Amino acid sequence: MRRQRKAKIVATLGPASSSKEMILALFEAGVDVFRFNFSHGTQEDHRKRHETVREVERLVGRPIAILADLQGPKLRIGTFQEDKVQIKAGSEFVFDRNPTPGDAKRVCLPHPELFGIMEPGHGISLDDGKVRMTVVSGTDAEIRAHVDTGGFLSNRKGLNVPDVVLPIPILTEKDRRDLEFALSLGVDWVALSFVQRPEDLIEARKIIAGRALLMTKLEKPSALDQLEAIVRDSDAVMVARGDLGVELPPEKVPGAQIRIIRTCRQYGKPTIVATQMLESMIGSPTPTRAEASDVATAIYEGTDAVMLSAESASGAYPVESVAMMNRIIAEVESDPLYSQMINAQQEIRQEMDSDAICLAMRSVSKGINATVNVTYTESGSTSLRTARGRPDAPILSITPYLQTARRLALAWGIHSTLLDHSIHDVNDMVNAACQTAYEEGFALPGDALTIVGGMPFGSCGTTNLLRTAVMPPSK
Repeated sequence: MRRQRKAKIVATLGPASSSKEMILALFEAGVDVFRFNFSHGTQEDHRKRHETVREVERLVGRPIAILADLQGPKLRIGTFQEDKVQIKAGSEFVFDRNPTPGDAKRVCLPHPELFGIMEPGHGISLDDGKVRMTVVSGTDAEIRAHVDTGGFLSNRKGLNVPDVVLPIPILTEKDRRDLEFALSLGVDWVALSFVQRPEDLIEARKIIAGRALLMTKLEKPSALDQLEAIVRDSDAVMVARGDLGVELPPEKVPGAQIRIIRTCRQYGKPTIVATQMLESMIGSPTPTRAEASDVATAIYEGTDAVMLSAESASGAYPVESVAMMNRIIAEVESDPLYSQMINAQQEIRQEMDSDAICLAMRSVSKGINATVNVTYTESGSTSLRTARGRPDAPILSITPYLQTARRLALAWGIHSTLLDHSIHDVNDMVNAACQTAYEEGFALPGDALTIVGGMPFGSCGTTNLLRTAVMPPSK
C-alpha cells in the first residue's frame, strides 16, 4: 500500500461515497485522509462512515486519518415574502432586526452582534459573493448599504463581512455538540472554521484535551493579520479558499495561499489546500486544464495535502477525481523543477536540538543516496520535523501508537507504520528500521538508509540520534 508520491490527498465523504465498497475504492485510488463535513449530514451518518473507514483500515492494514470539519458560526440573512427577490445595483438596501419577511429593499439580519459595529465603507457579501454591498451607515437598529453588485437573493443565504472582526464565539452550540461527538468516535483531526485570531483556538483546545489534533481553517482576512501566531498555535492549517475567496478579492487569494503554505512550512505545520480544486469533476469524468494546473500549483508551492469536497462527497465521479489528483501529484513530483522549487523554500526555524537533527537528516540522506529515511516517533513530532525539510527520499515513520500513525497520514512524505515490540538499544533500532523498510517496499539489500531516533528509547521529545545503515543481504 505504499504511495508513489509524497503530497497527500484528503477526500470528503458524503452521499456519493459512504459505502464500504466506495470508501475502499477511494483509498485504493489514493485517499490518505477522509473528511467528515459536519455542515452536512447527521451525527448518525458520520458514525456509520467512521465505522466503515475503520473497517477499511483493518482490511488494508494501513493507518487512515479521519478529519472532523466543524461548521462554525455561519452568518445568514432572514426570509423574504416571496422567498426570492432581485436586488438592483445602485439601490439602497437595509438590514434590520425586524423578523417580518423582507422584500427588495430590506431583510431581517438575525445576528444582533453585527449591529453597532458595521461602519461606512465596510463591505458586505451575500450568497458566496454573488451580491455585494458597501455600508453607508450603521446603528444598533439597522445597517444601510449601497448595492454595488446586484442579483437575486433567496431565503437564509449566507452573509460575509470581511472588514470586521466578529465579536462572536468561534464554537456554536452545534459545534460543541459535534465536537464532543467526533471526539467520542475517536477522530484524528478536528478542523475549526472561521478562526479570526489566536485566542479563538483556546476553547477548542480545552475541550479536545489532547484527544485529537487541531486544524485551523483560514477563511477570514483578519486571520491573515496574525498569521504567524495562529500557525504557531495550530497543529495544521487548511487554506479554505471558499469563504476566503469570498471575503478577499479573487486576485489576492493566490498570494495568500503561498504565504500561508510557506509560513506553515517554517513552523513545521502541515497544510491542506482546499476548495474547487477539481470542481468540474462533480459532473464530468475529466477536469478542466485550469483545475489540473491549480492542483499542480499547490504541489509546486509545497503543500502537504490537497483536498476534494463535493467532487468526492456528492459528485458523479468520486474515484475518478481521486485518481486524477493522484496522477497530477505524481507528475509534478517527478519534475526536476519541483525539487528545485522545494529546495529554494528552505527557510525553516530551528528552535530545538531535534530540529537540527531532523534537518541534518536531509543532507546526510542526499549525500549517501539513501532510498528511505526512517524516523522513530511516539508523539509524531520527529516525523513532522523531518517532513518539513522535504528530503528527496520518502519518510518511513515507525511508532508504537496507532493514534500517532493515523495523525501522520496527513503530512507530506510520511508513510506511517506500527512497531509491535520495544526498542532497547541502537542495534534494535537499526535492525527494526531495515526490516520494516524491506517489508514496506522502501529498500532492498544493499540500499542505504538514514535513521533518526531518540535516547533513552521510549521517551518523548528526545530526538538526538542520527544513524546511517546499509540494508543487509536477504536470507
